[in-house]
Amino acid sequence: MGDDSPGNRLEAGTVIDGFRLKERLHQGGMATLWDVEPVDGPGDLPLIMKIPRIKGGEDPATIVGFEVEQMVMPMLQGPHVPRFVAKGDFTSRPYIVMEHLSGTSLRPRLDDAPLSVDEVADIGQKVAQALHALHKQHVVHLDVKPSNILFRPTGEAVLVDFGLSRHDHLPDLLEEEFELPMGTGPYISPEQVQFVRNDPRSDLFALGVMLYHLATGERPFGQPSTVVGLRKRLYTDPVPPRVHRPDLPPWLQEVILHCLEVNPDLRYQSAAQLALELQHPEQIALTARAHKLGTQGRLDTFKRWFKAVGAEPKPDATATQHVERCPIIMVAIGVRNSTPALDKKLLGTVRRIMQTESRARLACVSVMKTNRIAMDTLTDAEGNSLHVQQLVHIKHWARPLQQQLGLDEQRLTFHVLEAPDTAAAIVEFASKNQVDHIVMGARGNSALRRYLGSVSAQVVAEADCSVTVVRV
Repeated sequence: MGDDSPGNRLEAGTVIDGFRLKERLHQGGMATLWDVEPVDGPGDLPLIMKIPRIKGGEDPATIVGFEVEQMVMPMLQGPHVPRFVAKGDFTSRPYIVMEHLSGTSLRPRLDDAPLSVDEVADIGQKVAQALHALHKQHVVHLDVKPSNILFRPTGEAVLVDFGLSRHDHLPDLLEEEFELPMGTGPYISPEQVQFVRNDPRSDLFALGVMLYHLATGERPFGQPSTVVGLRKRLYTDPVPPRVHRPDLPPWLQEVILHCLEVNPDLRYQSAAQLALELQHPEQIALTARAHKLGTQGRLDTFKRWFKAVGAEPKPDATATQHVERCPIIMVAIGVRNSTPALDKKLLGTVRRIMQTESRARLACVSVMKTNRIAMDTLTDAEGNSLHVQQLVHIKHWARPLQQQLGLDEQRLTFHVLEAPDTAAAIVEFASKNQVDHIVMGARGNSALRRYLGSVSAQVVAEADCSVTVVRV
């Protein structure tokens, strides 16, 4: 029974399955949130209880959505979701007890839009990292919007409200029981309108809508409330963000319109790839999207409308398969300590990986070692920048890859890291940018190197992803 059922009103002090209600925090149309505590004493984190409002005559999707959330939340972990604690069955009293995150959602920031470019990019990359962590756990959120995003004091974005979610390994109750698109009007993706619910790129579309709003103060597709209104995004382009805000840099328009492509194959292929670009905007390859200042004409609109009539996409992969198809590969390139033979073998290894992973992004990384305390020399004897020289070196190293594999600028980035600890810098870059596979070279063994340890050994020991060490 829900908290609104006759004779079953809830109040502070009520005990439900070992949890005492302390204070009602929020009462929405579909659920009530209570601050709660275990009756046997405080635990290691503050708790919140979510109870559906069941009065009779409500939308059945509300009940099914709560069932979905009860199934999905116990299967999630990590800093980007609230920690699950307990749940109650519909046969007695349905509820979910989870970690209580302090602070408000991202929703109030919409009232302050347009935000600064740096803040839009920072929010975007944090939410993209959270989405990537979710997609790796076999879940597509399908209701990404500011009110469903919170932030921890440590800065990580946290996704909440999994009532519309789709889990690869669970039955999709919403798809089985309902025949209308599920989502929030301004943020719903074209494929959701067409009843596809297992594509993680749908969440990237919703994030693109959110970034558009935060950057311009406008919604790209308005607030449609009918299926006819929703279907307009299948054949109508949004007004380019720079029309609303001329000072917006072209790279941010490139990112936003890249997210908002109607065809998911033309969007970013993973949230990690989007996060990588937002963290390194100077590396973003600009296309016609970046300079666009108008929408398509009536004839093009009609052609796209005609093409969209009756065209329904077929889901071709699960959320996990999409993520696995689009890895970020990092190659750590030595400059001073490498040899031509090692460079050649490293290049061959990376080439084989990129040939196999046709949707992979490659980050070419080199570390410029700096002193921990003493002043660093940043130029050579002729006054040329050592950083630029190192950047030129790794671009030269990668040129055969670009020529042989036809890698365009959207699949290849270059990074020179300045750090006193080479291995730590490689591991930190890989972690921060959601790298799936590190490839690096290592010189031959020696008694001194075995005694002191090596960069490659430290990376293998500390990295969270796969590491391939190439030797001659």
